[in-house]
Amino acid sequence: MRHRGWCSLVGLMSLAMPPAQAASCPGWSPAQARQELLALHDRLDGWNHAYRVGEQSPVDDAVYDQAMLRFEQWRRCFPAQAPPAPAHLADAGGRAVAAVAQTGLAKLPDAAALEAWMRERADQDLWVQPKADGVAVTLLYIDGQLYQAVSRGDGLHGTDWTARAHSIAAIPQQLPQAPARVVLQGELYWRRPGHVQVDDGGANARSAVAGALARDALDGATAAQIGLFVWDWPGGPADMPERLAGLKAMGLRDSVNYTQPVNSLKDVKRWREHWYRHAMPFAADGIVVRQGRRPEATSWQASPPKWAVAWKYPAASALAEVLAVEFTIGRTGRITPVLQLEPVQLDDHRVHRVNVGSLSRWRAWDIHPGDQVQVSLAGLTIPRLQSVAWRTKQRAALELPDPAAYTALTCWQPSAGCQQQFLARLVWLGGRQGLQLNGIGADTWRALIDAGLIRQLLDWMRLTPAQLASVEGIGGARAASLARAFAGARQRPFARWLQALGMPARVSNEPASWAALSKRGVSQWQALDGIGAGRAAQLVDFFGSGEVRAQAARLHAAGVQGF
Repeated sequence: MRHRGWCSLVGLMSLAMPPAQAASCPGWSPAQARQELLALHDRLDGWNHAYRVGEQSPVDDAVYDQAMLRFEQWRRCFPAQAPPAPAHLADAGGRAVAAVAQTGLAKLPDAAALEAWMRERADQDLWVQPKADGVAVTLLYIDGQLYQAVSRGDGLHGTDWTARAHSIAAIPQQLPQAPARVVLQGELYWRRPGHVQVDDGGANARSAVAGALARDALDGATAAQIGLFVWDWPGGPADMPERLAGLKAMGLRDSVNYTQPVNSLKDVKRWREHWYRHAMPFAADGIVVRQGRRPEATSWQASPPKWAVAWKYPAASALAEVLAVEFTIGRTGRITPVLQLEPVQLDDHRVHRVNVGSLSRWRAWDIHPGDQVQVSLAGLTIPRLQSVAWRTKQRAALELPDPAAYTALTCWQPSAGCQQQFLARLVWLGGRQGLQLNGIGADTWRALIDAGLIRQLLDWMRLTPAQLASVEGIGGARAASLARAFAGARQRPFARWLQALGMPARVSNEPASWAALSKRGVSQWQALDGIGAGRAAQLVDFFGSGEVRAQAARLHAAGVQGF
């Protein structure tokens, strides 16, 4: 029941927008403004075409809506340079004429807007339904027999899906106890038994059913994956209870089960939350609230009506502007691009950074400041980069670190160009995979480096409580706690110290001696279970490194076991 591009401009502009995105106008020249506006206009046109003609969703509805808001904001900022608004339905029509217009829905941004809408209809019986995530269809029955199935198209004309509909078991081929002429409107969805929206999200459900319907013919297995949720009976009885009773008699029980009466915003919220967090047979991206009584179907138009509105679930993805690209250098010398974003809200998370993953992925996507990216939450908590929505036309040059300058054995001091990798070494050394120095993280290590107290990897071992207390932000009690933790590290087992220094592999039954391990050659390492030629070479390099040997010497002097 998705109606991208069918929202009234008032409804669209009322969508919630992160404050930064509704902020001041970009500082562009007229020429750049024209260039950027045209680029976004073309991208919106492409998305519209894919959605209306190809029945595909290149981006989530939330991202599309945000892009439209961005376009309208820029048009207001630069009216002289602005192209006309995209023609949402310019190429959406088909040859088949729908029996009744598909109206679409206006989307309300929040509970307050819905409450105001409901207050204006206090004397109307109101009902709530899940907003099924599939492709809309209009079904026409003559004398109880399926006569026509038409896609949404431009609301008045669409693609004739009748031949496909005859092979989909979920679409009744004959309606028992039906009037001579029946028009049903609903959603063809991809079956997902046990789907929980809050956990599973959209799961590309719409794309799956749209792709199936785009084929020349449906095979039996694919057709069986398509379900039908009827959300309206245009021309049916005037009252909702009578319509539901009629739909039930036709065998359309889902329509009855998923259409519930509501008397207050509290009722709507309860059903919205229930459908969001409990298993359903299909994906749903929100709820629809509609009046039980509405105008005669002959008066319906291909535009959002006043008698029904949508309230969507928290956005699964969002559009974000890239403010900067940082290249972080990890303990092993791996360079990871990280995007600094104009903050966006995803569920209850404020996202302002996202990891690209690898330097090669960043190069393939060619992301620069000013680009617009689509981000989502992985596992409901971790920001994830999904795609580049569109690129700014004026590309800023970026200075990349040299990958050849960093390896697993570089940067044992915080010298120029080594600050990031050195800090990463300390974080690893004190972390759960290393010495397990509880409560000591990147901020503490950074403060000690900035104070000049750590210039070599193991300088922290000799710091006194007085020295620690001299660091800004570390009081006397905290200094004493740190000193105890640092002193206790000397008692950690030899194997844990090896991990803390970054030994490339964990080896069972290791000799408890640095001297014994450092004498091994490639063949001796490779003779151990799980050690291949590459890892054996890394181990030889590790134990042969002058920097690593220097750390071992300091640990020997400090009396650490095994060194």
